[in-house]
Amino acid sequence: MKLHWVKTHWTIKKLFSNYVWDVPNMENKVYLTFDDGPTPEITQWTLNQLKNYNAKATFFCIGDNIRKYPEVFKEVVKEGHSIGNHTFNHLNGWKTNTQDYIENAKLFEKEYYKRSNENCQLFRPPFGKIKPSQSKILRKMGYKIIMWDVLSVDFDITITPEQCLENVLQNVKSGSIIVFHDSVKAFANLEYALPKTLEFLQQKGFVCAELT
Repeated sequence: MKLHWVKTHWTIKKLFSNYVWDVPNMENKVYLTFDDGPTPEITQWTLNQLKNYNAKATFFCIGDNIRKYPEVFKEVVKEGHSIGNHTFNHLNGWKTNTQDYIENAKLFEKEYYKRSNENCQLFRPPFGKIKPSQSKILRKMGYKIIMWDVLSVDFDITITPEQCLENVLQNVKSGSIIVFHDSVKAFANLEYALPKTLEFLQQKGFVCAELT
């Protein structure tokens, strides 16, 4: 099992203060986010879980998945959730030159605009890996770079669903941005952890809100 930094340390947040790691507020809001979709069946399942608890979330979509599954994407938008740019091809910024990375983000923009007639203002780098040069350009383009406060680690098939749930429950607080994945790889953990997370948050008086 790989070691993962489940709770982002305050020193990282301070060092990379141009990125959004959490959203402090007085309304006990938390921010569920889902990466790598839309994915047939899994994204719809995720939407149903959120609806059961009257919860809003933010979906950081891969542009090519929007292209391949436009009807699934349409359901996410119809349910009133926020959408974020996760590049068109899930690129690792550290392994991609800046021009290619920005062009890939723009490919997402074109696909998103075609489906929504709106501009996207949220960006999450795949793997959380982005160069300062890439971040600077994206922020000049009007994007907020959204990272996270709590990582569920649902994508790691070597952890148990129970551990995935504990990663969230032991670390969430008001203002937390929490990462899940509506992907095939993560689904065994997501299927267990998400309903129980939503139940816990409701019982503790948290409000699940979308990022803006």
